[in-house]
Amino acid sequence: MAERVIEVDGIALCTESFGDPTDPPVLLIMGLGASMLWWEEGFCRMLAAGGRFVIRYDHRDTGRSVTYGPGRPGYTGADLVADAARVLTAHEIPAAHVVGVSAGGAFAQLLALDQADRVRSLVLISTSPAVPAVPDGDELPPDRPVDLPAPTEEFLRFASAARVDPSDVDSVIDHQVAYAGVLAGGRRPFDEAAARALVRREVERAHDVGAASHHDELTDGTVPRAPLSSIAVPTLVIHGGADPMFPLRHGEVLAERIPGARLLVLADAGHGVDRADWTTVTTAILDHTG
Repeated sequence: MAERVIEVDGIALCTESFGDPTDPPVLLIMGLGASMLWWEEGFCRMLAAGGRFVIRYDHRDTGRSVTYGPGRPGYTGADLVADAARVLTAHEIPAAHVVGVSAGGAFAQLLALDQADRVRSLVLISTSPAVPAVPDGDELPPDRPVDLPAPTEEFLRFASAARVDPSDVDSVIDHQVAYAGVLAGGRRPFDEAAARALVRREVERAHDVGAASHHDELTDGTVPRAPLSSIAVPTLVIHGGADPMFPLRHGEVLAERIPGARLLVLADAGHGVDRADWTTVTTAILDHTG
């Protein structure tokens, strides 16, 4: 295991690797507002023990990567997609198996559309289509527009009522723990103590914990116009049946739109990678990337 800050195109990103660099590489892309710690170390080690060289990294404005001052972020979602390729370049990896969760799954899709030569396969967890189903109105029926369900009422209530003071560490921790509880979906016991310990590590490790709020103001930037049906790499979609942010239909549509994609449903899982699913998810990833 080795944590280091890499710099490509003047962008400083903190990365951490697990396993043998000669093994097939797996790049983990986290969702918005979260550092790489949410790809928990135990999860990464399980993948590495299966014969994969695993890399996780902090997005800009999270963890120990570059952070920006107050105001609108000087980068876009497209820049965060490009950062994934920058991490590979810094590790001298031409192409990797790319695993993304939540917005990280959207970034993984966009990377496969925009820089297909950098992606060996995709694993898309707890995410949604990253591009319109019909970008120009001329697609064949398999890519016709589709209505996707909104987040659950509980999720929307939390999002509308949540208040956090970025300058108050305890306020930030309480908010993030409560948010993790909502994302868990409500069908399983929520391990609040474990979530609080993880959030506290994240807060203590960050250059500026308030900087992650920049992700709330991101614009898309220039994104690929190609439809999901043009993704040509092997794709595995993993989705929780109790996901409150992106209900299951989002994962089903992804699997329908990407040719040859397989769908693995975790019946009682919420949003993200719960410890109870580590064995199932790592086994699926190892099988998919084998």
